[in-house]
Amino acid sequence: MSTTTLAKAGTFEIGGTTRVTRLGYGAMQITGPGVWGEPKDRSEALRVLRRAVELGVDFIDTADSYGPFVSEQLIREALHPYPEGLVIATKAGLTRTGPGQWHPVGRPEYLRQQVELSLRNLGLERIELLQLHRIDSKVPAAEQVGALEQLRQEGKIHHIGLSEVSVEQLQEAQKIAPIVSVQNLYNLANRQSEALLEHVEAHDIAFIPWFPLATGDLARQDGPLRQVAAEIGATPSQLALAWLLKRSPVMLPIPGTASVAHLEENLAAAEIELSDEQFEALSGVGS
Repeated sequence: MSTTTLAKAGTFEIGGTTRVTRLGYGAMQITGPGVWGEPKDRSEALRVLRRAVELGVDFIDTADSYGPFVSEQLIREALHPYPEGLVIATKAGLTRTGPGQWHPVGRPEYLRQQVELSLRNLGLERIELLQLHRIDSKVPAAEQVGALEQLRQEGKIHHIGLSEVSVEQLQEAQKIAPIVSVQNLYNLANRQSEALLEHVEAHDIAFIPWFPLATGDLARQDGPLRQVAAEIGATPSQLALAWLLKRSPVMLPIPGTASVAHLEENLAAAEIELSDEQFEALSGVGS
C-alpha cells in the first residue's frame, strides 16, 4: 500500500486548524505487557512507528501513562526530528502503580508537571493536542480543565481534548476552555457513546474511538462479521475500521499494534468503501 491509499480515508481539521488523515495510529501497544515498561521487541516497535509515517499516518495518539512515558520516548527515538505535518496527541491525568493499573489524578499541579514531562519526552515545544485522560472525581472538573487552559494560553498546548466523558461533562468543560476532541470507547460492538458521537458531530468536534477493533465474537470463524468480510475481500478488522470511517465524518480511528504486518493490514482499511447497504448490515450485526 502507499500514502495515496491512506489518503482515501479523508481528512479532518481538529479545532478547525489542524488537518489530519482520518486513519491514525494509537501508540499504546508498543509498550510492554499491561502497557507497562519496555516492549518485548524494541526494534519492531520503532519499525512500526517509522512504517506508519512512511505509509502516510500523520496523527499519532499516545499518553504519558503508556509505559509510563515509554511510548512517548519511543516516538521521539523513531521519528524526531518530526516530519512536517505530523501531529502527536498525548494525554495526562492517569497515574500508574503497575501493569494494568490506572488511577485518575487531576490535581492542577500534577497535570502541569506531566505536560512538562511530555514536552521533554517527545522533544516538542508545544503539544498539538493534549487530552485529559480521565476526569478525577476527587478534583473539581473546572480546576482540571482550567489547568490545561492555562497551559494552552502559555503556548505549551495548542488544542485541548477530553477522554471518557459524557455530553454533560463536555458541555461543562467547554465553559472553561475550547474542547476540540473527545476520546471514548467506541467500536462496532460497543456503542455506548452514541449520544456523545452525535453531539460532537453536530458541533464539528473530533471523535477518537479507542479500542476500535473490538470485534470479539462478531469475528469468530462462523460469525457474521467474518462472513461479510469474506464477501468483499477484507479482514474483520479492516471491516470494523471501514465501518467507523463511514459512521461519521468526525471519526478519527487510531488502531494500535506492535506489528508492522498488522499495521499495514489496518491501514489498508482506507481502501474499503462500504455501500450504504453494507454499512447498514454491519450496523445491525453489531447492535
